[in-house]
This record gives sequence, C-alpha cells and structure tokens, in this order.
Amino acid sequence: MSGTTTRASSAQLMVDLIISLDGYASAEGWPGWWGLEGPEYLAWLEEEGAKRYTILMGANTYRLMSGMAADAEADGSAFSREEGASLTGLAAVPKIIFSATLPAPLAWPNSEFVTGDAVEAVREMKRTGTGTLSTLGSLSLSRSLLTAGLVDRFRVVVFPVITGRTGRERIYDGYPDVALEMVESRTFDGRLQLLEYVPTVLTGPPARGPGEQRTG
Repeated sequence: MSGTTTRASSAQLMVDLIISLDGYASAEGWPGWWGLEGPEYLAWLEEEGAKRYTILMGANTYRLMSGMAADAEADGSAFSREEGASLTGLAAVPKIIFSATLPAPLAWPNSEFVTGDAVEAVREMKRTGTGTLSTLGSLSLSRSLLTAGLVDRFRVVVFPVITGRTGRERIYDGYPDVALEMVESRTFDGRLQLLEYVPTVLTGPPARGPGEQRTG
C-alpha cells in the first residue's frame, strides 16, 4: 500500500468528529447531537473533557462555539442542561485558534491566537509539545491536517440518522484517500457508535493481489 503516516512525536493529534450515517456534521432544524444523546454518551463526553486536551479550531468554529457558550451561560438559555454544561465547560479548556481575520485579543478564556500557516504551526506543536491536540469541528482545518499526514488518531461518533435532505456540512468532501486501522470501537446507549482509527494517507489505490492486499 502506498501512503504516508505520521512520525513518532511527543504530542499526539486527534481529529474528533460527530457525524450522521451519511457523513454530515449537522442538519437544518435538528437539535444538537441530532437529539440522540444518552446517559452513556454524555458520561463519556464528561470523561473526555477531564482529559484536558488542547483544542484546535478555525475562525468559523470559534465564532460559533464561543457564541453558543455565551448563550448557554445566559438566563433562560434554550440549551438543554447537558448541552449547556458541555459548552460552558469549554471556557476552562486550552484552545488554539487559527485565523487571519479574528480581532485580537480573543474574548473566550484560555484561547491562544495563531495567524500563520495552521499546518506548519501544528507540525511544530507536535514536535515540541506533549499531551494530546484535538480538533473541534473545523472541517477544513481537520482536512488540511489529515492531508498533511499529521493526524495520529481519527475518531468519529456515528449517529444513526440519514439527513439526505436537511444535512449540512459534508465532512469528507475534498479528503484524500485514507486507509484506516481500527484501534477502538464502542457503542453508547445502544445506538451511537464510536470508531477510532490510525489513519494512513494514500498516494494511490492500495495494491491488491488475488484475494489479498499487499502492503509496502
């Protein structure tokens, strides 16, 4: 198989996405988490939040998430208790925002502003840092980091809905071909499927012999 993988580094990078079965990040008119979050999934989100990943995001995701977090803190918020806790908890999480257009300083607590090339900046963070870097939304950023071969883990939680008519933000458009080696799977609440992979970006289709796949 022809491809490139990330080299060993001190810091690990994870692309972390939630998707509908047909590969959309959201759907018009549907509630957050497509209305399918359950106690097991929410408990897992809380556990993940306690791991203190450094969150990477682009300008559009920053505007969206910081605005939603502010709304969640307001009296009479329309968010559910679980959604509100997830959003307000992001204030304490270290965040790195990649943008050439956002005005500085950033108002959301614990947000660091990076104006240069995101791929090169993350490459340096991986080389010199420790711990785990994780994307939040930011589909174009995630795509660029994966294409550059910087992603160590590719994790998705698949929600059992097809939003062919109302789906928004197609996740995989523009992706390279990628081989995925599964390293973890789990089912939440009998319906949500977590899938975690080690990705390898391919330079072409995998070579195949009769009945088998050749690697190298």
